[in-house]
Amino acid sequence: MAHRAQKFKTIKRYHEPGDFHELTFSCFHHLPLLTNDEWREKLARSIDRAADRWKFHLHAFVFMPEHVHLLVYPHGDELAPPIGALLKAIKRPYSFRIKQILLANNSPLLEKLTVRDGAEPEVFRFWQEGPGYDRNLNAARSVLAAIDYIHRNPVRRGLCQRAEDWKWSSARWYLSDGLQCDPDAPDLHRLPAELLDG
Repeated sequence: MAHRAQKFKTIKRYHEPGDFHELTFSCFHHLPLLTNDEWREKLARSIDRAADRWKFHLHAFVFMPEHVHLLVYPHGDELAPPIGALLKAIKRPYSFRIKQILLANNSPLLEKLTVRDGAEPEVFRFWQEGPGYDRNLNAARSVLAAIDYIHRNPVRRGLCQRAEDWKWSSARWYLSDGLQCDPDAPDLHRLPAELLDG
């Protein structure tokens, strides 16, 4: 079940044992901030650390210039996997690292991403406020369709001819049956056998 929300306080997340989560989150004001490989590699490492900490496997991903799609599956014992905690653990440390880079380089982008927000005089925002989009998937057909949708994003946008040509995607990994592992990409896991057998 999927719900869109403007504010973090109003979103409802449904956690069912055995569900995959298709997650989408965007850069601040949908700016194309994910366009250099150094920053995308840092995002991959942030995803790895967060997934390890909160016990999720990453099964598909794509980094687009202004947004990210992930397909994750909880492998811990919790009946209610902490999707919100996972997203926070990806986004907050990553945003902090990018802010430090911008400060060190005295980048004009720093001003563009700094907003005046209520009681706080200045807030740095790399990511669009709110949790983004979260859709639960529990059938093989819907999981495979989500993977195809994720991989086809760069093709639909005209960024590449074939999904496997986009470096910042799991498409090539799937085509090679997990044998072609890009060291810059986040760690990927094979789909559970019971999903494919079911």
